[in-house]
Amino acid sequence: MKKYVLAMLLMALVELAFGSPVLPDPRPVNDSIIVEFGNSGKMVFVVDNPDDFERLKNMDINQIIRELNIPDTKNNGELTVIEIRQKDGHKEIVSIYEDVGETEVTVGRYKLIVDETGNRTKVKLETSPKEEKDPSFRTYFNTDIGINSYFESGTIPGAGAAYGPKGWGSWNVGFHWMASQRLSKGAYWDFGLGVSWYNFKLDNPRYQVIGSENGIQFVNRTDVNGFKSKISASYLNALTMFKVDFGKINDTGRNGLRIGIGPYAGYRLGGRSKFVYRELNGSGRKKEKEPAGSYLNNFRYGIRGEVGFKSVTFFTTYDFNPLFHQSLSPELHPVSFGIVF
Repeated sequence: MKKYVLAMLLMALVELAFGSPVLPDPRPVNDSIIVEFGNSGKMVFVVDNPDDFERLKNMDINQIIRELNIPDTKNNGELTVIEIRQKDGHKEIVSIYEDVGETEVTVGRYKLIVDETGNRTKVKLETSPKEEKDPSFRTYFNTDIGINSYFESGTIPGAGAAYGPKGWGSWNVGFHWMASQRLSKGAYWDFGLGVSWYNFKLDNPRYQVIGSENGIQFVNRTDVNGFKSKISASYLNALTMFKVDFGKINDTGRNGLRIGIGPYAGYRLGGRSKFVYRELNGSGRKKEKEPAGSYLNNFRYGIRGEVGFKSVTFFTTYDFNPLFHQSLSPELHPVSFGIVF
């Protein structure tokens, strides 16, 4: 009676997890292979296709266990593993473990446990969390929040320079629509479009950035009490990156290192300088805004890198071309770093 009940429950479980299965063709098998190991270990392979036999000869035991998803067991019972394959090629692994007074049937995320060790038969159905699938292609949206600076001859200008940058307040904000193509397990090619904003806050707020026929000038405003001076620019960007996710490669999910690198290019949408000050006699806040199109480069191009672990991802970018026109001085190459959301 137990076997009839178990068979009915097994068919219901397979139907729940897999739909209507396609059972193997009842043709006579051509060959069977029995592998014995240890004191009582035995594996039986039924092969009815010459191509499958050739493939089996090239497989090792670890590969077979991985493909059949055979669960680990520390008990002395008997484990039977069955592969059910549909017409579209999709397959499901059914494992049946039998021990004295206990039977476990596992189909996908579902496990049916029949316990007869006591006076009454107990039947329990367990469901494991749904496995997250890694799609071959997906789209997503991300946001960059970071800090800007720039290099001059390989170093960041110091506070003594008229155009020395101030870290806090030199914000970088970016929004990107991205598409990701999976190349292999854990390897991806991402590409996308977006917009970003550069803000460079001067460490010395007394200097005002002004464009003129002679180029860019950093004017020391001794006639007023300046307390904020900055340059800002917005860009339309295109970027592409090659990414490697070691968590996906090692089957540890998000608990693995993620790295990415790739080039980008952008076209300037706008730009300006802003100088905020008070009169020496103590007036209220006043602002002066100047268009920046006469001294900012219209194009930018560089390289972007990303490093992530678990739910945190950091980015950095470096512009190969200078922020200002090459005919104007100084020659400053923007660099940014921050967090990706």
